[in-house]
Amino acid sequence: MVTGLCARGISQRRACELSGVSRTGYRYRGRPRDDRLVVEALKDYSRLHSREGYRKAHAKARFPAGTGPINHKRIERLWRINGLTVPRKKRKRRRGKSTCPRPPVPRYPNHVWAYDFMEDSCAQGRKLRFLTVTDEFTRESLTVEVRRSFPARKVIATLSWLFVEYGQPVYLRSDNGPEFIAGALKSWLERSGVGTSYIEGGKPWQNGLAESFNGRFRDECLDMEVFYGLKDAQMITERWRTYYNARRPHGSLGYRSPLEFKRSWAERNAGALPPHPRSLTPCGPKQVQETMMEREKGAVAEDQLPPAPDPAAALGSHPCVALSSGRADEEYSEPSPTARKNS
Repeated sequence: MVTGLCARGISQRRACELSGVSRTGYRYRGRPRDDRLVVEALKDYSRLHSREGYRKAHAKARFPAGTGPINHKRIERLWRINGLTVPRKKRKRRRGKSTCPRPPVPRYPNHVWAYDFMEDSCAQGRKLRFLTVTDEFTRESLTVEVRRSFPARKVIATLSWLFVEYGQPVYLRSDNGPEFIAGALKSWLERSGVGTSYIEGGKPWQNGLAESFNGRFRDECLDMEVFYGLKDAQMITERWRTYYNARRPHGSLGYRSPLEFKRSWAERNAGALPPHPRSLTPCGPKQVQETMMEREKGAVAEDQLPPAPDPAAALGSHPCVALSSGRADEEYSEPSPTARKNS
């Protein structure tokens, strides 16, 4: 603006007054500093000492003569502009190695279980952790364990109890959390004959059924309740789990509850899965085989063969399709005010 006013014949003093610009500032001409020699010296130092920063470079680098005064602020500016900042070392996260080459697809009850952790807090602010275990085929919630913390030994104790009650799964699917890749847990699963299936890092959709259950659990239970203590949280979560398994309709199961779907599947596939019904007879499979061999030789009559049990009963007693225990049909009452206060 000052230049345009001066071009119209107005003096520089008057043009600066009209424009609100000081004459000193208008007349100033910058003299850019040539930092090429300093930058080359910094780059040479960075190549020799790749894990040192600009402070050590300012103290130890050899700058050529004629570069003028160099303070640490000038070195820091040139260090950052030229991309010489030392990157921080990222801690390499351990990844669990699956025992199956690709993510397994559940084909029957107790084929693939998925387990994961969730967090919430009590009314007093103390942290609560939830271990959720789900059967991927039936969508049944096998347990929602509530504790203050979950080291690997407590995860092993929970899984041991589930193996006794429901039978042993073929695979356990999980993410790469520290509790799931702990050496004690992996060794225990290997001794138990249970395979592991870890999802890839940054791909939670590979554990989609567990994530879906966690979303329903948080939306319908955790966000709707106030927990006054650990016992109160255990009571409320178990009551919701009972409702989820026995009465809540599930869209992917034809709007049936997981237990209804499990019972109907067991009725349709009675006798279709191992073990053979004769292996569940009181005399045992070895005696049945010996009796059959004697019958072929003509030593045993047809009516002396041990009777085969009902296939549906045999299938229901097998761990891989065993239905939930009777606790699934129990009702849980709301904790009394005294119990909440004591919790």
